[in-house]
Amino acid sequence: MADTLETSANVVETGPLSASAEAALARAAPAGPRVRPNARMLLLLAVGHMTVDSMQGALPAILPALRVAHHLSYEAAGVIILLANLTSSVVQPAFGYLSDRSARRWLLPWAVLSATVGFALIGAARGYAAILALTVVTGLGVAAYHPEGYKSAAGVAGDWKATGVSWFSVGGNLGIAVGPLLITFLTQSFGLPGTLAMLGHGLAVTALLFAAQPYLAREGAARKATAASAAPSMLGAMVLLVAVVMVRSWTQLGFTTYVPFYYRDYLKADPWLIGPLLFVFLGSGAAGTLIGGPMADRFGARRFTMVAFALATPLAAAFLLTSGWIHFLILGALGFVLVSTFTTSIVLAQAYLPRHHGMASGLTVGLAIGAGGMGAWVLGAIADRWDLTTALWVAALAPAAGFVLALFLPEPEPRRA
Repeated sequence: MADTLETSANVVETGPLSASAEAALARAAPAGPRVRPNARMLLLLAVGHMTVDSMQGALPAILPALRVAHHLSYEAAGVIILLANLTSSVVQPAFGYLSDRSARRWLLPWAVLSATVGFALIGAARGYAAILALTVVTGLGVAAYHPEGYKSAAGVAGDWKATGVSWFSVGGNLGIAVGPLLITFLTQSFGLPGTLAMLGHGLAVTALLFAAQPYLAREGAARKATAASAAPSMLGAMVLLVAVVMVRSWTQLGFTTYVPFYYRDYLKADPWLIGPLLFVFLGSGAAGTLIGGPMADRFGARRFTMVAFALATPLAAAFLLTSGWIHFLILGALGFVLVSTFTTSIVLAQAYLPRHHGMASGLTVGLAIGAGGMGAWVLGAIADRWDLTTALWVAALAPAAGFVLALFLPEPEPRRA
């Protein structure tokens, strides 16, 4: 310690520190205590995430009822999902760009309001064109919330980035899981106009996010200071990661969109099973998200992603080769391993683009998932041309390609001293 102090004194006498001397002194200085997450702000952001994604998650569950009420084909139903994902996901990089240039925290409550009102009115829509227009309103609200939400979550997570982001992510996963369960109950009880009941919690969360604006504003300066010491961007790795997430989306969106049709039209099962089945699939994914964050902090996000993709295809195939109550167990296991990579992909994206967290989340959550959402349209066309099981087999085999791509993901560069 004495040698370190003497070295420091000599440097002060002789002039400014060189880059190597700064790094040496930084290593010699004792590390400060790790900054813990702001649990209250993370909880509120997660609740907002849950609200917007519950609207998005509820959409596939009402497709069978919309198809009957408006006489739609499978492909027309797939177009609804395609439009929902294009508007909710592909435009997210634009919101991420705006978020990186300056804080757009006011987007958070307005995004929740847009997603809530748009979805709530879909059940009362008079025609297919109105359904598509309201889907766009819902999707834009979802798109606006995510980049600023992930950036704000990373800011209030302190030094526990992966764990904090997983808390925020699980809010969205819970929303996607609870949405089908809630909307199935509402529409089975009150018909398609039951979607209007979704207005209640959406408006309440909007009000809470408006009230929290001053508290969220305090985190902006800390995030800006952290970005100055970030490592350079890894653009090639980011492109590869987008492809990996896109492949995952084919399976996740393919199963959430067409498993309800598979149960209702192919297996002739009770429509009441659709909501619980999707809840098991996506709810297990929420549990996987909670576990994925801490495991990414401990073992590495890249390694966890590869293992999850290696397990996904055998589980998806097992679902299509079995029947009965075991479907719930297999679908739960598939959701656990597949959706758990959601958090690790965000962590990797923010590590590959450390100075552009808004753009990183916009590309990963937005562009990759939205482009993957084109798979819902393609799978619908396959189902119309051949049959529904063929479309689901295509979705089931997609994670094998994701595993191969994940093998080439590089380890993120460490932050510069």
